[in-house]
Amino acid sequence: MVKTEQKIQPLVWFTDEAEEAVNLYVSIFKDSKIQNLTRYNEAGPGEPGSVMTIEFQLEGQDFLAVNGGKSSDPPGSWTPPRGGIALLVTCETQAELDHVWDRLAAGGEIQQCGWLRDKFGVAWNIVPQGMGDYLGHPDPEKRERAMRAMLQMVKLDIDALRRATE
Repeated sequence: MVKTEQKIQPLVWFTDEAEEAVNLYVSIFKDSKIQNLTRYNEAGPGEPGSVMTIEFQLEGQDFLAVNGGKSSDPPGSWTPPRGGIALLVTCETQAELDHVWDRLAAGGEIQQCGWLRDKFGVAWNIVPQGMGDYLGHPDPEKRERAMRAMLQMVKLDIDALRRATE
């Protein structure tokens, strides 16, 4: 992931059309660009080689688009609807990640891969700084190990992700 000055950035959820949508958005607004793109690998959950995330700017504002599939898969899932907005929080340490996670999860609902919905219904994705380095690692085997490790987690564990990537 591109290091952003923003601690919290908008995350836009798509079924599978993030690349098309982002290309349209950056063509409309000045001072806009695609910064980074990651793809799913054999570990899933998306089709290997398909776009997983796109980091982009519109008028200098950082965004992250994700192809997360249908919000109805699996049944009862509370992921954001197609085109829905969630908030992505990047944490520098496990202690910070634990603090943010624990406070936001209190009275809310949790899901795997660092996702939760707070007691007010807002969707959040709490991730460590450098998450894109794990999931977008140039070595396909390391990238796949990181994805497999993340898919087994609820709250993300920075050391476990690091170990999986090494």
